[in-house]
Amino acid sequence: MRNPFSKTYTESEEKMFKFLGQIKFFERLKNKEMIRFIPAMHHRKYVKDEVVFFSKDPSQALYLVQSGDICLTIDIKDNFETILEVKRGEAFGENSLLENSKRTYTALIVSDEAELIVIPHFAIQEVFDSNPKIKAKMMTSLAEYYNQNNQRLFRSYRESFGFFSLRQMFE
Repeated sequence: MRNPFSKTYTESEEKMFKFLGQIKFFERLKNKEMIRFIPAMHHRKYVKDEVVFFSKDPSQALYLVQSGDICLTIDIKDNFETILEVKRGEAFGENSLLENSKRTYTALIVSDEAELIVIPHFAIQEVFDSNPKIKAKMMTSLAEYYNQNNQRLFRSYRESFGFFSLRQMFE
């Protein structure tokens, strides 16, 4: 039997919760926590070869992919090297969850078009400031994400030993 005092959500909110629940940074949140982000969400359409943001830009938003493919690249001298391709149900711009951070990669649309949900950094910080539990859950997910990236980096380093020195990371 359903609790008559529990909050009910619209069909579109329920659909958004299902979508958000697939995304690493929202996976630990309950519906009543996810709802806090919905008013801050902006839907944007992008076209092929459009840059979402450049490396070294201020991290002003988190991007959630509703459709399309996005290449995350790093620039090495005059070339762009793809580090990851992001698809539906994934997020990028994750360092916008941190304060005063800059982009570490460039995000480029590689499909004919892409639909993204944009959540501004200031709105994320407002939710974090008013709800430390949400912040703790999302920061745990962010730490896991960065840990997985470190494991991939170190595995890649071991497989290509000698091309660069890990000590350079800390200089």
